[in-house]
Amino acid sequence: MCEVRQIGLVALGNFRRWRRNPRIFLVFCLGFVVCFLLSDKVLTFAGEHDTILQIMEPFIWTFGDANSILVLSLLLMLLFADMPNLGNEVPFYLVRINRKIWILGQAVYLVGATFLFVSFTFLSTCMLAGNRSYTANLWSETAAILGYSGIGSKIAVPAFVKVLELSFPYRCTLHIYGLMLGYALLMASLILYLNLWNKKMGMVGGMIFSGFGFLLNPQFIANLLHLPKEQMRLAHIAFGWLSPLNHATYYMHNFGYDNLPKLWVSYLFFISGSLVFLGLSLKKIKTYSFEFTGTRK
Repeated sequence: MCEVRQIGLVALGNFRRWRRNPRIFLVFCLGFVVCFLLSDKVLTFAGEHDTILQIMEPFIWTFGDANSILVLSLLLMLLFADMPNLGNEVPFYLVRINRKIWILGQAVYLVGATFLFVSFTFLSTCMLAGNRSYTANLWSETAAILGYSGIGSKIAVPAFVKVLELSFPYRCTLHIYGLMLGYALLMASLILYLNLWNKKMGMVGGMIFSGFGFLLNPQFIANLLHLPKEQMRLAHIAFGWLSPLNHATYYMHNFGYDNLPKLWVSYLFFISGSLVFLGLSLKKIKTYSFEFTGTRK
């Protein structure tokens, strides 16, 4: 119990650094702006056609898309750019606790901060829906028009028919939230591990991680290589399995009649990857050289 308390105190110490930190304020402000800009297509469409929305649909149709998740991941890179935090309190922590406890505290902070940011994103999109929404667990008329008429694909809103027919808003929201959280945790744990080697490597690694997902987007590859439909189908399946970003995209999963990964496979992929990088961080912390002003440990 003593070790659990120490881990919690280390994590809490990191959260206390959020006070009066302009970078944290900027990240959350930009997060709200991103939610506003990305969900505007759905909200504008509903306004123009005088229809209402299920309150979670702006979140579903915004962050059910890989490009939106990619934009959000860039903000998370800014949030975790200084991991692990080496504030003035860290030398005092290291006098009383060992390195393993300290890095586990960093990991708990990483999980908590990611959860708060993704939750903030979800609540922002719900708030933007405003009085043009309802809370029943049923798809709205707006979703039906976007999905069945094909207008959604024309305005880049991922209102796919298979999502409408095989899921409900609450269940769909839960999975999109979980996939976003898993993707964000995997990237954040990678940044933490690389920063233990070199403070600049974390941001570089995060950019490569995000860029890898973007390059393995089936539509991007199809446009670049001018693939025929049959090869496009194979590329869609292959990249659905290989790309972390596609694992985080809800409609890029097996709903019973295709060869894409199932949802539990993606959850297992994100959890396993995060635990691997956490294990590597625990190993690396044994030889990590702490550098503070005027001292070296």
